[in-house]
Amino acid sequence: MRVIVSGSSGLIGTALGDSLAAAGDEMIGLVRRPARSPGEIQWDPHAPDGGIAPAALDGADAVVHLAGAPIAAGRWTAARKHEIRDSRIAGTRGLVSALTAMDHPPSVLLSGSAIGYYGDTGGREVDESSPAGTGFLAGVTRDWEAAAGPAQDAGIRLVNLRTGIVLSRRGGVLGRLLPLFRLGLGARIGPGTQVMSWIMLTDVVRIIRFLLERGDVDGPVNMTAPQPATNAEFTSALAAAAGHRARLGIPAAALQLGLGEVAGELLGSARVMPRRLLAAGGESLWHSGGPIEAALAAELGPGAAGTG
Repeated sequence: MRVIVSGSSGLIGTALGDSLAAAGDEMIGLVRRPARSPGEIQWDPHAPDGGIAPAALDGADAVVHLAGAPIAAGRWTAARKHEIRDSRIAGTRGLVSALTAMDHPPSVLLSGSAIGYYGDTGGREVDESSPAGTGFLAGVTRDWEAAAGPAQDAGIRLVNLRTGIVLSRRGGVLGRLLPLFRLGLGARIGPGTQVMSWIMLTDVVRIIRFLLERGDVDGPVNMTAPQPATNAEFTSALAAAAGHRARLGIPAAALQLGLGEVAGELLGSARVMPRRLLAAGGESLWHSGGPIEAALAAELGPGAAGTG
């Protein structure tokens, strides 16, 4: 299988590339700098056509679109919010424009999305049939998915990957928190009762591989673990896996003062269930499908308290 991947150098893209290579498949990364090897294609996510000549994509069996500016890299200034939105919507429009201009487009596009689509539900359970929520991220995600829509109109199977909080010792949220927790400085955020819909990186890759093959699955798919956790449960589990107890807490007011609007995402609560994946593949899709305590213990391993 020849798979085109945007965001190929990110946390998910790198792990997906390793998995594809191990299986004997070929990954071609879309890069914004000049291509340095046959395994790269230069693109411009701000160009109307993605800056890609359709012929450059010939022979692709599938596309996995993961590119987008980090959500929680700092305060949401007006410029930062524009970057978050533009990197997703303009990039998706450009890539889809290039795909739909092909004489023989790939059969499937797995296009990035996020559980931010549902907004803060107060912990109420939601699934793929639930409506979009309110707020900045909900609006971005709704428009992000709409930007991918023309691919489906052109006969390409489209799957919107509504991904939860991805956990891996290799980076992301867990990679940033782990050094603090190993020093005994792990802290509950706000009240700790807010529900986190998480998924381990290994399971993200497993599910993407599953969706590439399953021609009967399209539309939105929640990529979350079947057992969401509260922030307090996550904090306690991570502290235990790192060899400490979590005794600290960050008051909501302090978080809002330090981070501004983005603090609302950390204090929000959404219990996002992967109904469509459960119906399509069952719980065997998740190697780490159990509670957060077992997933983090498995991810960090027996030497978690003292190793990097």
